[in-house]
Amino acid sequence: MIGKALIIAGVALVLLGIIYSWAPGWLGWFGNLPGDIRREGEHGTVFIPITSMIVISIVLSLVINLFFRR
Repeated sequence: MIGKALIIAGVALVLLGIIYSWAPGWLGWFGNLPGDIRREGEHGTVFIPITSMIVISIVLSLVINLFFRR
C-alpha cells in the first residue's frame, strides 16, 4: 500500500516539475492567494502560505478519496 502511494507521489512530482518547467505561469497563483502571509524586513523575509496549503490539502484529499475509495 505504501509502495503504491510513493510511486503515485513520485509520478505526480515529476508531472508537476514538467508543467512548471514548460509553463511556469500556470503555478504563478501559488503563494499569492488572499490569506498567504508575507512579511519582509531589513534582515529577512517570512512567508507563510496558509491559503495555498489549504487549497492543496483539499485537492489532495479529493484525489486520494477518488483513487483509494473502497
